[in-house]
Amino acid sequence: MGFDRNEAGVPLPHPERAKREKVHVIACGAIAREILAVNRLNGFDHIDLHCLPAIYHSYPQKIAPALEEAIAEARAEGFERIFIGYADCGTGGAIDAICNREGIARLSGPHCYSFFAGNEEFAARADEDFDAFFLTDFLARQFDAFVIQPLGLDRHPELKEIYFGNYRKLIYLSQEEDPALQEKARNAAGYLGLDYIYRFTSYGDLGRELSAV
Repeated sequence: MGFDRNEAGVPLPHPERAKREKVHVIACGAIAREILAVNRLNGFDHIDLHCLPAIYHSYPQKIAPALEEAIAEARAEGFERIFIGYADCGTGGAIDAICNREGIARLSGPHCYSFFAGNEEFAARADEDFDAFFLTDFLARQFDAFVIQPLGLDRHPELKEIYFGNYRKLIYLSQEEDPALQEKARNAAGYLGLDYIYRFTSYGDLGRELSAV
């Protein structure tokens, strides 16, 4: 049996060979559960997952600097194949700039709502859903920590009208058909005073793109 070798022809130790064979995925912690589920369902063993804090979902200005640091660490650890488990996610092209500079790819689409729904499907519904606030499974679970608290609604409920006055509906894009999460999402819609719509998406484009890398 042959062995992987470095550029000097020296056989690589087993941990270094493993790092060369795997794809190091640097992802948003808010989709970690879904990435692991896709891996499990498809029998993927080529993905080495590293997640940045999920709360960056609410503070997109923190994502690009954290990605740069995580990419440098992955390179230093010997990973050659890196994939970014973020869409643009409100960074205004900052993630694309990093990907272009580093020669690596990211999840396609503007945000997780889009790639979970399927980017083509999400774009096709843009006119229909222009007045919608979206939840995923993660945000249904963490509505208080990732919506109410960051927006200060627990301290100033009067801000609901300022933040959500132009929305008319809450659309729950569900990855798993979980009645308990559906109830949480329905309660979130009631709290915000929005009509509730449920759409089961499963993992959308996420599985396809993880397969491609």
